[in-house]
Amino acid sequence: MKISGNIVDVVAGRVFRGSIDMRDGIIFRVQEEECEGDNFIIPGFVDAHVHVESSMLVPSQFGRLALSHGTVATVSDPHEIANVLGMEGVHYMIDDAKRTPLKIYFGAPSCVPATRFETAGAELGVDDVRSLLEMPGIHYLAEMMNFPGVLNHDPEVMAKIRVAHELGKVVDGHAPGLRDEAAIRYINAGISTDHECVEYEEARHKALHGMKILIREGSAAKNFEALYPLVDEFPDKVMFCTDDSHPNSLIKGHINRIVARAVRKGCEPMNVLRAATLNPVKHYSLKVGLLQAGDSADCCIVNNLEDFEVLQTYIDGRSVFERGMAIEEIAPAPIINHFNASRVNPENLRIPFAGSNLSARVRVIAVEDGQLITKEEIHDFIPVQNRLDSDVSRDILKLVVLNRYRPAEPAVALIRNFGLKKGALASCVAHDSHNIIAVGTNDEDLACAINRIVENKGGLAMVAGNEMYDIPLPVAGIMTNADAFETAKKYEALLVKCKEWGVHLYDPFMTLSFCALLVIPEIKLSDLGLFDGKKFEFIPLVHQSI
Repeated sequence: MKISGNIVDVVAGRVFRGSIDMRDGIIFRVQEEECEGDNFIIPGFVDAHVHVESSMLVPSQFGRLALSHGTVATVSDPHEIANVLGMEGVHYMIDDAKRTPLKIYFGAPSCVPATRFETAGAELGVDDVRSLLEMPGIHYLAEMMNFPGVLNHDPEVMAKIRVAHELGKVVDGHAPGLRDEAAIRYINAGISTDHECVEYEEARHKALHGMKILIREGSAAKNFEALYPLVDEFPDKVMFCTDDSHPNSLIKGHINRIVARAVRKGCEPMNVLRAATLNPVKHYSLKVGLLQAGDSADCCIVNNLEDFEVLQTYIDGRSVFERGMAIEEIAPAPIINHFNASRVNPENLRIPFAGSNLSARVRVIAVEDGQLITKEEIHDFIPVQNRLDSDVSRDILKLVVLNRYRPAEPAVALIRNFGLKKGALASCVAHDSHNIIAVGTNDEDLACAINRIVENKGGLAMVAGNEMYDIPLPVAGIMTNADAFETAKKYEALLVKCKEWGVHLYDPFMTLSFCALLVIPEIKLSDLGLFDGKKFEFIPLVHQSI
């Protein structure tokens, strides 16, 4: 098969007219010559860090959407399902990924459980990590979220890093807000990347000390605007990633959208394309082609180097997407799940306050749209009937996390800036342990939404009185094996309903999921209680009685 047009050579850093001869899945010859066609042939895009599970789609369905946007490979951390199902979950992801042409390169999860301050469904020790890293399909040690463990030389943490280095595998990082001497110590432990930078100076400092910076633009965490100047400043140290992308976002675009945005911002197009192709391929030693003779025939054809509208995608010389043609359907994946949560009553969600004083100063989790970081705020509350309740007038609502692995009492706190005016939202997609998390204006709707998740053994739910909407996620309680395009439509419908109920966040379910992510500052809620992400310790809800 031969394709022709304007060929973008990211290795040599030039664009020329010519043809590419593909034979048996390999690029046999790249020839510079005059030819017809005004389109551009570029290497296929690579998502340098993504949790496929966060799309709520199994890998085979995730692939159907990603391929339509010119993505040919992902660097994927199966951390989410590992926290739920352990080694069984990792092997499930590897097996299902074989059903899609998309080249999904998995890492060995480094932090299962993510912390000791929440209930997870599994634990992966040093021996487990070694056995995964020894597999030919595992390419790296996935994000080392336990940066306090690295800085304090925790024996198990350091042993996992050491195993990766012994086996010649790179180690991904996760160090939000880490700067100066602490950041240098973290890097010097042999950790090569970070996708958690939210400020330019933080990212620049890490890049100057040898770290590769992954610019993230996902469904909830959006750091592109702050970090895009790095593309031209450190062209060999920048990659693009989505980290977490829900299906309604993925159906609209993937890495191609980030690339187009970077070019519109004035970044040098060749640097942009290298960040999306060459840099991750070289860093992770991926078997992904870069339009060189002898490479795998992985590429896409786009309309121009401004919009990056994908016209066709090739993997191993096979056309896997062509604009205007239906994307090939795929049989549903098998279902695995371990779910043993107990139902709740409204009374279980009360926040008692029996103090003799008239009011209390209470810690509140403040969310910010487009950010994983949450702030601690202190607000005055006047208890009603010896308890603290949601205050919709101040946009302060109840937040609940319930253990999904065994019957237990729920943890309850307060959250601000969600915007919900009525009802409740609940989800079992709650990083990292994926316990049930819910936000609501009243205890009755909260209990009903949580119980819907319990009945479905995972998923999303919205309840307001007699109104109920849900999306079951039967695979590990965090993914569906249903059609990707239908799931995207259903999820978009939920978001529309959220807006009708007053929510102003771009993706409220994604924002909600990160309110249980203890490894990101500043204050979070686990199934065991309110947590200080800076001090790594539990804290009381009531800050001070007045």
